[in-house]
Amino acid sequence: MKKIFSLIVAGATGGLVVLVGLLSIGHYSVNKKSADDVHLTAQFEGSDANLPNDFIAAADEAMPAVVHISVKESTNLAQSRKREGSRRDPFSFFFGDEFFGNPRGREGKGSGVIISSDGYIVTNNHVIEMTDDFEVTLHDERKFKATLVGSDPRTDLAVLKIDADGLPFLKFADSDKMRVGEWVLAVGNPFDLTSTVTAGIVSAKGRNKILRQNDAIEDFIQTDAAVNPGNSGGALVNIEGGLIGVNTAIATATGYYAGYSFAIPSNMVEPVVNNIIDFGGPRVTLGVYVASIADYEEYAGRDLNIEKGIVVTELVDGGTAQYSGILPNDVITKVDQETVNSAEDLVKNNEPFQDRR
Repeated sequence: MKKIFSLIVAGATGGLVVLVGLLSIGHYSVNKKSADDVHLTAQFEGSDANLPNDFIAAADEAMPAVVHISVKESTNLAQSRKREGSRRDPFSFFFGDEFFGNPRGREGKGSGVIISSDGYIVTNNHVIEMTDDFEVTLHDERKFKATLVGSDPRTDLAVLKIDADGLPFLKFADSDKMRVGEWVLAVGNPFDLTSTVTAGIVSAKGRNKILRQNDAIEDFIQTDAAVNPGNSGGALVNIEGGLIGVNTAIATATGYYAGYSFAIPSNMVEPVVNNIIDFGGPRVTLGVYVASIADYEEYAGRDLNIEKGIVVTELVDGGTAQYSGILPNDVITKVDQETVNSAEDLVKNNEPFQDRR
């Protein structure tokens, strides 16, 4: 009996030892898992630290320099447009202009970027075209009447001027240095929501055939920063707050943001704006029409057997090129040692030209 009792005690003791061991292993496993979780959490938090946390600094730099622009037709312009329409409308001859009611003056809203402390503002041409009354509202809610310095419909750029000094402004950054995947901020006034900032990355560079305008000069930066009606003419900035583009268009089937937006790169904006300020418009003195090699070969039906350069398709009568020995079908490969492969290259290099495609 004692022997049987001893065996029972020994078995119970062994079982208890095994149970304690299993519990210890289980406790160790749980603790080890918790430690791994903490380690993984720390790694995740560390990866967050690699994301730019100074969007705030870039936004603080950009917002004061982005303005709200309201445009409309003056009474005189609306009446002039009405008279012009009446001349084209045969029914007005019989019924009179008033039969159709007074024309409603065009109105619109957009954004602009202050580029100098004395009040020069860049925006899109499509924001201000066909209107002549411009009101600019600053970030601090001060309002100014603006005058149109000049515009360039082919690059969709325009410059306004307000009578003010000591204004915050954005400096042009080098858009050529932006790489696909870099963070950017779009700053503007979509849907009248002033000083709105959205973030995204550079999705692509050198996009063209976006505006569907035959003579448009396009070299867009594509981003996935949200842009909507009212953002046009606003700033696209890098994370340092430098101006790398002017927001211009979106890819959409509805008229609203659908995933991609397009900005005119600063390296195109700056020379065009400087020419508008200095000369009231894009400087056109060379007096040539040009086309890319591919476009020329397509419509001329000729194989030039070259890959780089642009083709002179036509000369402007009385232009500089006509008296300098340039002839139609000549190929321009460089200007001032800068390689030229498109009309856009001429624009970025601030060279005078005309482009016909």
